[in-house]
Formats: sequence, C-alpha cells, structure tokens
Amino acid sequence: MAVRDDVVAWVGSDAVGRERFPDADVADLDGGFVAPAFVDSHIHLTATGLTLSGLDLRTASSRQHCLALIGDYAAAHPDQPVWGHGWDETTWPDNTAPTTAELDAVLGDRPGYLARVDAHSALASTGLRRRIPELAADPQRPLTGDAHHRVRAAARDLLTAAQRAEARTAALDAAAAHGIVAVHECAGPDIGGLDDWRELRGLDHGVEVIGYWGEAVTSAAQARELLEHTGAHGLAGDLFVDGALGSHTAWLHEPYIDAPHRTGTCYLDTDTITAHLWACTEAGITAGFHVIGDAAVAAAVTAFARVVEHFGVAAVARCGHRLEHAEMVTDQQAAQLGAWGVIASMQPNFDALWGGDSGMYARRLGAVRSSKLNPFSLLASHGVPLAFGSDAPVTGLDPWATVRAAASHRTPGSAVSPRAAFAAATRGGWRAGGVHDGVAGTLVPGAPASYAVWDTGELTVSAPRDAVQRWSTDPRAQVPPLPRLGPTDPLPRCRQTVHRGAVLYG
Repeated sequence: MAVRDDVVAWVGSDAVGRERFPDADVADLDGGFVAPAFVDSHIHLTATGLTLSGLDLRTASSRQHCLALIGDYAAAHPDQPVWGHGWDETTWPDNTAPTTAELDAVLGDRPGYLARVDAHSALASTGLRRRIPELAADPQRPLTGDAHHRVRAAARDLLTAAQRAEARTAALDAAAAHGIVAVHECAGPDIGGLDDWRELRGLDHGVEVIGYWGEAVTSAAQARELLEHTGAHGLAGDLFVDGALGSHTAWLHEPYIDAPHRTGTCYLDTDTITAHLWACTEAGITAGFHVIGDAAVAAAVTAFARVVEHFGVAAVARCGHRLEHAEMVTDQQAAQLGAWGVIASMQPNFDALWGGDSGMYARRLGAVRSSKLNPFSLLASHGVPLAFGSDAPVTGLDPWATVRAAASHRTPGSAVSPRAAFAAATRGGWRAGGVHDGVAGTLVPGAPASYAVWDTGELTVSAPRDAVQRWSTDPRAQVPPLPRLGPTDPLPRCRQTVHRGAVLYG
C-alpha cells in the first residue's frame, strides 16, 4: 500500500509497488496485519476517562470487595470527591448492592458517586445526596431515573476542569491505542452536560469526535437552533426513551422476572418521540433515541411509522436517523426499520457480558425473552445498517472484542459473520456518522489513509503471499482474512494507528 499525504494512493503486490515507487519511504511491517481503522459508534469519553484514570469497580467480586475498593481509593485521594464506575451486583454472591449506610461508613461525610456498570443507576453517599434538596428517592438504595440524573449532575459539578480534561485525554489516548480513529460521543443534558461537551469539542487530539446531543425538541426551528447552539452532528445518541435492564429501568411490555412489580422507566412517550423525530426530519437533521426494552422499541417504531407516513421513506432515510442499543426488536420491527433506513447502533459486548442461559439477561427476563436480545443477524437480514461500538465505560474499548462478540453470539442464529461484524465496526461507523463517500473504512486508492497495524496470530484462511493486498470485507475478494477470533484466541495487539496519514499511536 502506498500513502501520499492523507490518502491511499495505490494498493497492489509488493514487487509492483517497489518498482512503481522506487523513491518511497518503505516500512516493512514484518508480518503485521494492516486493516481499516475502527470507529466506535457509541461512547462517553469523559466518563470513560474517569474510569481509566480513577476508580474502576468492574473488578469488584463481592459487595465487601466493592466497598474495600471504594475505601482504598478514598484514602489515596483525600482531597477529591469520589467518582467511580462499574459495580455489578449480579456477579456477586449475594446479588445485593451496598446501602447508603455502608457507603457512608467508608466515606464518612465525603461526596461519593458510584455508577452501576450500565450507568443507569448509582450509589450516592449522604454527603452527595444532601446537596440536592427534596431528593425523591429511597435513602438507602441505589438511585434510578430522574433522581439519579440529578445526583449525577451534582457529582459532575464537583469535578474540576483539570480532572475532566485529564479524563478526556486518557480516553482518546486509549481509543487510539486500540486502533480507533473516530468515536461517536453521545452527549446530553443528563449525561455530561453542555459544559463537558463544549470542552470536548475544543480538544484537539487526533481521534475524530462525531458528537450527538440527546435533547428532545418539538419544532424544526428549535431543532436547527439547538444544533447550532451545541455544534453537534445530530440530535440523537442517548436521548433516553428508557433505561437499562441491569438497573430494572429498561421499559418493558411485561414485568421483570426478578422484579414482578416493575416494568421499567419511560422517559419519553410515543407522542414526544414523534414530535422530536418529526421536527428533525423536517429540518433534515439526524435524530435518534436510546431504546433497550421492548416497550421502548415499540414506541420508537410507532413514531417512525407516523413520520414516514407524513414525509415519505426517502425523506426519513436521508436523515440518517438511528436507534442506540435496540436490544429487543421483533422480526416485523426489523423489517420496518430496514425499509426506512434507520441505523442500529449496537454493542455486541452486552451479549458477551450478560447473555446466555444463566446471565443477567436471563435472570431479568427469563429464558424466552432473553434469547431474543441483540438480534444482529435478524436486523442485518432485513437490511438495517449496523454500526458497532462499546458504550464505554459500560464495556471495554477493544474493538476486536466487539467483533468477536458479534460473531460469537450466545444465542444460536443471532450472530453475524466476522467480516460483517468488522464492517459494522469500521465502514458502518463512518456511514452512521454521515460519511457516504463510498471509501471511508476501506483501504482502496482514494480512501482516507486511516488504518491500524496489528500483531496477530494466524489468520483464519491462508492467502497467497503475492495476493493483491486490497483489504475487503467481501470474502470473494481473495485477500488477507481476519485474524482468528475464537474464544481462546488472543486478540490482536495494536502496533500503530494512523488517521488521514497522521500517526496517532505507535
């Protein structure tokens, strides 16, 4: 491959390349695997960075272990509020989250905010709770819904500008080190707030940030004004219709198996979803929603149907509207979304973490409902464009883990091929971000020189040494295949990341 400035200038066999470009600077990669760089289609950079550089509770193996990690961190950072992420009581022996009293016993009067792994509920110390007057929530249990959003905002306000800046840089550095050259930041008033988003927009790093602002509007004029005010790419991302299954806040038609009195949380009803989608379609702006539960998906699909009936399929499709997560989709809904050109931005690692016969999904929903979650193959079969991401800090950044999870779905028949998964994590991310040049996310002449070099084991299929090295997701292309991604195979290690000709890592 020959690169001139920021573009792939030529792709072909080694001998021809050396003859054609005799004066080129040559980098012999000594068996390294070169492929288009990844795009993470759903991320929260500041929260990811705070987890990377701060208190990561994903390793907590019990309630007592979690409290010990919190106490150790607090002791090591005596002058800071305690912000952490990642505890998951469903992996603990007693399946019980710490109480506020237990947290206070560790933190005393210090403000402490500890988000659950799905970021839709959190522990909050009394020192933080008392900063919110008239907080309507159980004083001892984790916070959910609007109470959680209010406490999160209060905790966010305690972070210094330096802490936020350090976190963002750490997250972007980590992305580059994983072969990621672009991310879709899902910002909003209930996530990081406007100040955080503006600070992120002002950061010059190298990893490209495509930002979405999750705030509902009711008119085209309001949509245009909000887009100009925020500078976002679209009014989409985590515009919450519901919450998450792990926190019992995903909006369901039928109650949770392990919480028969609960059907989750509805943040936006069908009329509100319709109004936002209508306004954005009229303005030609990308709209989108966070939907996980089946009731949330149904509300969004109903809203799309109303807007399609008024504006027509072409007007809706050209906006690049998207649904984040879309975990509980029926065959009929998949067919509708495919016909309307709605993009599904999904996180395969959710299934890797929580799927299967005995995983969190099965405990929350039972075997029948849980077996239908994250139906990648169903959506793909109906022509729904797929874009894969991490939802970091909810899951890890490694995009090869994402590809492996999509190709190794815990439910038979729900997986996609490794090549299709790779395409969703590369080309799919560019297309979901509004790039329709036909070459982004590939390595062909004229494409942006955005690629990564990997150290890897054997490839899945042998390729002739003199084969043309034009990487493709089409297996008929007779080109180097993907690395082995079996459950025991080590994932490729990134050696170098390049975006538009500039080295970001390595």
